[in-house]
Amino acid sequence: MKNGAGHRIAFYAPMKSPRHPVPSGDREMARNLITRLEATGAAVSLCSELRIFDKTGSAQTQETLRAKAQAEIGRILTELSNTPQETRPQLWLTYHNYYKAPDLIGPVIAKRLAIPYVQVESTRARKRLTGPWSGFAQAAHEAADAADAIFYLTEQDHETLQRDRAGQQRLIHLAPFLPYDHLPKQSDLAGPMLAVGMMRAGDKLASYALLAEALTTLQEDWSLQIVGDGPARSEVEALMAKFGPRVQFLGQLDRDALQHVYESASLFVWPGVNEAFGMVYLEAQSHGVPVLAQDRPGLRDVVAPWSDPDMMPKPDLGAAAYGAALRLALADPAKRRSQAERSRQRIAARHLAPAATETLWHTLTQLMEQTP
Repeated sequence: MKNGAGHRIAFYAPMKSPRHPVPSGDREMARNLITRLEATGAAVSLCSELRIFDKTGSAQTQETLRAKAQAEIGRILTELSNTPQETRPQLWLTYHNYYKAPDLIGPVIAKRLAIPYVQVESTRARKRLTGPWSGFAQAAHEAADAADAIFYLTEQDHETLQRDRAGQQRLIHLAPFLPYDHLPKQSDLAGPMLAVGMMRAGDKLASYALLAEALTTLQEDWSLQIVGDGPARSEVEALMAKFGPRVQFLGQLDRDALQHVYESASLFVWPGVNEAFGMVYLEAQSHGVPVLAQDRPGLRDVVAPWSDPDMMPKPDLGAAAYGAALRLALADPAKRRSQAERSRQRIAARHLAPAATETLWHTLTQLMEQTP
């Protein structure tokens, strides 16, 4: 019997609906969660697609979103009141609650229905309790306090969740995972280097800028394919223009097309400026493509360490250190092959769907069984 057979779960992602048209790691993780829950026989309903996201710290935006959330709560409760008891959700699961995108809906609905409330990837940020996001940061804390269990994805999140844990709340490590049961086809490592990232202002553009600066230090014969698109594409193209035909832009690709690109990539190059963890790192490593990233807290959870610590340079050493690591990787095919095998083994052991499914249902089943 499947773990989730017969169970009914309400799902919500305040930052970005899994149906959002713009691809991102956040959307991918939400989709993966739903896919895994449904694969075990659970009935998962996306109860709301209301986006609660304040990018700039605007009091007016936050007030408007609170009003929309109240209206959405009313809508959901009205719909559920006309639904037979045996078809109503038995548990509410929210993905990614944090100070820019607090869950303003789930805690209220779960309390009204007297069902467990669970979060996946929730962060606590005390420093945001003052300043332009103070109201939303407090709401995110209150939502986290209301959770019966929180699945954390990185050790960095665990530290703050443990520090501010509410009562007997359960904190469970759920390693970021890929949506398949087995490793995909292994790369032959014979093709160009590969970078995959959305093209938008801020941290993504900063990663492209750092990569471009590092590429200027290369003397070897090299080529790079870039997968991604977005409003900052012209800026990214300008950064890479000096390299001419060595850099090829593939645009935004669907999953099948991207898998094909991974199957020949020789090295995955993405510094990961302020990345929480990054699904693309898991995808690349699952194909046996060695990853070159900076040594950042979230990335340590998903990137297999190289035998040489200099291959995962500290962020404060900037593009010079990243370029040095890049030169070492290109100059030593044996080092890349060894890292490729180590990466595949790590993904197989930690980051595939079966392990995630087991972790999720071990807690979710207990919570639902304890509910009258």
